[in-house]
Amino acid sequence: MPTRRRALKTLLAGAAALTASPKLSFAEMSENQPSTVYRQQSTVRKGNIRHSVCRWCFNDTPLDELCLFGKQIGISAIDLVGPKDWETLKKHGLDSSMCNGAEINLVDGWNDPKFHDKLVQNYSEMIPLVAKAGYKNLICFSGNKRGMDDETGLKNCVEGLKKIMSLAEKNGVVLQIEVFNSKVNHPDYMADNTPWTVELCKRIGSENFKILWDIYHMQINEGDVIRTIQNNHQYFGHYHTAGVPGRHEIDETQELYYPAIMRAIVATGYKGYVAQEFIPTHANKLASLGSAIDICDV
Repeated sequence: MPTRRRALKTLLAGAAALTASPKLSFAEMSENQPSTVYRQQSTVRKGNIRHSVCRWCFNDTPLDELCLFGKQIGISAIDLVGPKDWETLKKHGLDSSMCNGAEINLVDGWNDPKFHDKLVQNYSEMIPLVAKAGYKNLICFSGNKRGMDDETGLKNCVEGLKKIMSLAEKNGVVLQIEVFNSKVNHPDYMADNTPWTVELCKRIGSENFKILWDIYHMQINEGDVIRTIQNNHQYFGHYHTAGVPGRHEIDETQELYYPAIMRAIVATGYKGYVAQEFIPTHANKLASLGSAIDICDV
């Protein structure tokens, strides 16, 4: 971990470099500047997309540094942050756009009754904490199938989740089940498609239960991204991005055209966050994040 003095020197050096080269793009910074380069003046965004970034993708960047850089490029929240880091976000005036910490893990979820008691306990404790901190979204997972058919999984999820929905509604917290692809990254995961999760939303029957719709994952499992957003946006409470294939930068090296996707999201009237969840490959990881925000700021 760098000392505070060393970190400050690096940040100031980065700012000076940008002052000297005000027209330098984030793509150019990726190759030419230190990893902590940021713009001396905060970037003014268009306001159509509320920008966020998933913490785990930049775990090797100190959270304070990620917050400082994020604010400079127009990010207003950090995604997938639990209670131990909320004070750091508050210090920097950033939102926790998707809270975590109540789940057991990604494979042991609401589709299996043997996990219900533990999950009900975890979420019953976490929901009031999220509300007290002034946040809104809390992630949850279906879990793996382990030979279970889809209908049984739906029934089990409904049975378990309904035990905590009144608490979520009372506290104004929205539970969001994330969709994963089961072809590449999460074999056997149950919530691996839009129709299944939409049906779950319908059966739960609450505005406090939504889908965290991951564009990367659903491009792999389904494709037809824009049409799916247009037809199902009322069930989508949050979005994640990443490049396909590879889950890396969302630039011209991959198959999705994110400006069009962002415009489709804006056209639905969506007012929530879009969180970057790609794994950067460039030496200057923060510059890759800056480029992604530029791409998505439609």
